[in-house]
Amino acid sequence: MKTFTFTDTYGSFSLQQPQQLQGLYFPIASEKGIKSVVTPNLAGDSKIDQNTFLLEPESIENLHNNRSGRNFWCVKEGMAPWSAVGHSPEAEMEIYGEQEETKITAGYMWHTLERTSKRMELSSKVTSFVPYDENVELMVVTITNNASETVEVTTFGAIPLYGRSADNIRDHRHVTSLLHRIRVTEDGVIVKPTLSFDERGHQKNHISYFVCGIDHTGAKPVCFYPSVEEYLGEAGTYTNPEAVARNTDGVSAGYTVDGYEAVGAMKFQSVSIAPNGSVTYTMILGATTEEAEIAEVLEKYRSFSAVKQSKEDTFNYWKEKVNVAFHTGNEEFDGYMRWVCFQPFLRRVYGCSFLPHHDYGKGGRGWRDLWQDCLALLIMDPKDVGTMIQWNFAGVRMDGSNATIIGNGQGEFVADRNGITRVWMDHGMWPFLTTQLYIDQTGDQEILLKKVAYFKDRQVERGRAIDTLWEENMGNIQLTKDGDKYEGTVLEHLILQHICAILEIGEHGKILLRGADWNDAIDMATHRGESVAFTCAYAGNLLQLAKYIRSLSDKTGEKEGELLSELVELLSGIQGASKEQRQDKFTEFQKKVRHTVEGNKVKVSYEWLAGILETEGAGIMNKIRKEEWITDESGNGWFNSYYDDNGRAVEGVFGDNVRMMLTGQVFAIMSGTANEDQVVSITKSADQYLYEKEIGGYRLNTNFHEEKYDMGRMFGFAYGEKENGAVFSHMTVMYANALYQRGFVRAGYKALQTLADAALHYERSRIFPGVPEYFNSKGRGLYHYLTGAASWYELTMVTQVFGVRGEMGALCLEPKLVPEQFDQDGKATISLMFQGKQLQVTYCNTQKKEEYSIASVVCNGKSIGQIAGKKCVIPQADFMSQDQVVELQVELG
Repeated sequence: MKTFTFTDTYGSFSLQQPQQLQGLYFPIASEKGIKSVVTPNLAGDSKIDQNTFLLEPESIENLHNNRSGRNFWCVKEGMAPWSAVGHSPEAEMEIYGEQEETKITAGYMWHTLERTSKRMELSSKVTSFVPYDENVELMVVTITNNASETVEVTTFGAIPLYGRSADNIRDHRHVTSLLHRIRVTEDGVIVKPTLSFDERGHQKNHISYFVCGIDHTGAKPVCFYPSVEEYLGEAGTYTNPEAVARNTDGVSAGYTVDGYEAVGAMKFQSVSIAPNGSVTYTMILGATTEEAEIAEVLEKYRSFSAVKQSKEDTFNYWKEKVNVAFHTGNEEFDGYMRWVCFQPFLRRVYGCSFLPHHDYGKGGRGWRDLWQDCLALLIMDPKDVGTMIQWNFAGVRMDGSNATIIGNGQGEFVADRNGITRVWMDHGMWPFLTTQLYIDQTGDQEILLKKVAYFKDRQVERGRAIDTLWEENMGNIQLTKDGDKYEGTVLEHLILQHICAILEIGEHGKILLRGADWNDAIDMATHRGESVAFTCAYAGNLLQLAKYIRSLSDKTGEKEGELLSELVELLSGIQGASKEQRQDKFTEFQKKVRHTVEGNKVKVSYEWLAGILETEGAGIMNKIRKEEWITDESGNGWFNSYYDDNGRAVEGVFGDNVRMMLTGQVFAIMSGTANEDQVVSITKSADQYLYEKEIGGYRLNTNFHEEKYDMGRMFGFAYGEKENGAVFSHMTVMYANALYQRGFVRAGYKALQTLADAALHYERSRIFPGVPEYFNSKGRGLYHYLTGAASWYELTMVTQVFGVRGEMGALCLEPKLVPEQFDQDGKATISLMFQGKQLQVTYCNTQKKEEYSIASVVCNGKSIGQIAGKKCVIPQADFMSQDQVVELQVELG
């Protein structure tokens, strides 16, 4: 099996014979709305949202079951038709014999398939892409004559039009086809259903779905086959349609047909192709509420030169977006990182749905996604991120929980009207991590003082009760008792999230798991389950937040700040109180803010506030160190991560069964709960019990050999799949990040690099470049592209490995590169945007030392920055005084 090869410095790649793997798929989309996916034979769907699928929705198993993909046929007199995309019985039969020569070349949002047929003496080149500034998908087909004589070829383009909601796959599939109103124009086929079918309430449909075709001269097709019945015939299939097999005559412009499944199938004028000559066709697929736009799109793309320019413009658009680049001693890794850095943009476009493995949800992003995707944006596209962060806090409730249905607009959150929503106990800790990075990267500490409203719906007391006084017409903004909108600072929101979380504890004094934490599959311990892992995370945040409060005070010169009076009363009441008293105070607080708040604010000392947070954080850490450390008979140690719904510690040694989970170790290390000796012991334990190099590195957990119904659905999965013992990329990357933060560079490098090596081992991973959600026990990458692991991988490479990061606005250089990451000349380079300037940092380690310090930092021939051992800090004012392009040469010695 051949592997892919990178073809440029932007991560574009090529792959020979891609049809040998049935699970490959590739995303092409735009920010305008259309989201498509293509496979090596151009199967895959296209959609705008859950209710607007242009092509039939496809999950991973449909990719090899369904025949109704995009297709383009060539017919020569006296010969069987040839599919230029390899979607035919002939191509399937050849899979295990002498196959046609095929190749894929792909880059950001474009995909080119090439095939050569010896039988037909023809070759095809099919480029699929979504223009960055349009809401259409283009399929550009070039047919070349490889024979020594002129040949006459008749061509057919065919793209089935599904034209309705994904729900209708199993809900009234045939009935909804009866709603179709299909008509033929001079350029293509348009289907406009009369209704959007939903038995809860049908709606008039305003969307027209279309497929149009243009030949190499700009001419229109000669005839059409607009319904599936007319195209396939009674005995045909999408891989052997009667219209193509028998070269039947279709219908002309003006033809209409109602109540059938639609297909954008058309025949073009027969053409004579000279030896080595080519002809090109463009198929255009789209959906619109304004049919006049179809004519505009056709006019724009009627010439091949315009199509070619659009593809180039689209590639350039995304290249500018992905403005982080790495140069190390490994070119394959550098190409891989181009895709890792592109993946956060795919998450913004696709959400957490709409790719073949991601056949769940309806395309929206969750609470965690809002914050984690901002991490990558702060590195690549930081403009307006501060405003985005500020408005994201509008999803926080007064009880410290948050909205889980994210609206389309900035700061827009929607009430769950169907009942009490699930509460994820980890949700309160992610906003601070993002806000912390924002402050460090920009120096904008004043964001903590920006005011924002709170979210309000019927859910109160952290999802344990319903506010019967709240009605929808009151809106989703928290009000005071006087009916005024209440706003608190970002700092108040952060304190509220953390204090409410650490007060909702179980019998072991750790935060209750509730619906789940980061691991959504730990979802069956809703009563007595506790998450030690994320209790560590909250504790670490409390200590860091105290630091930022003091820094804010120093910068502004202010010694006091305002907080909601009910919150101040809670903070005062829990100091020095017993566990029971603290719970009573928390219950009292929740009752007070159940419907409205007083709206009064109290001035408090920043030092008093920081002291409380430090006391709480340190107390939690000491408790965990004392109560949750586990050792085996060899003296290896690690932290217990959870308690199950029977109140039992989940990890430890149970006879011959060692139970260890990675999550608890990540946050114990990252938060500082684990001391230096414990970090050493954890890494040894993880290497012994969790590490498997061939499949990507660190598994999420050992095999418990039990279906733990008192913990979560993860234990119902086969071991080595998904959350049950797979190499889960997100947590592995966070493990690496934590190790780098604590100075365990080799261990961090091992975790990161093993993931990359697994992805790049195409024969095993069987994915295109990038980091998937997880690798299974065979080392196969699954749930590709849409994973938060990409943001964390990029963040770790930039801020930890290359050590280029902000510290309260100053530029900090603190490289943690190992010798293998320098090129043959001992250099490693990173390019990125920092505070609006193009920054390039080149580290020179000519002797390729493992241990080094910074000897000098030079900018434009002049020394810059304050060097202290392995670290150099360039004050914000000094950096901002430089030119728009800043090149730093850093000598390591």
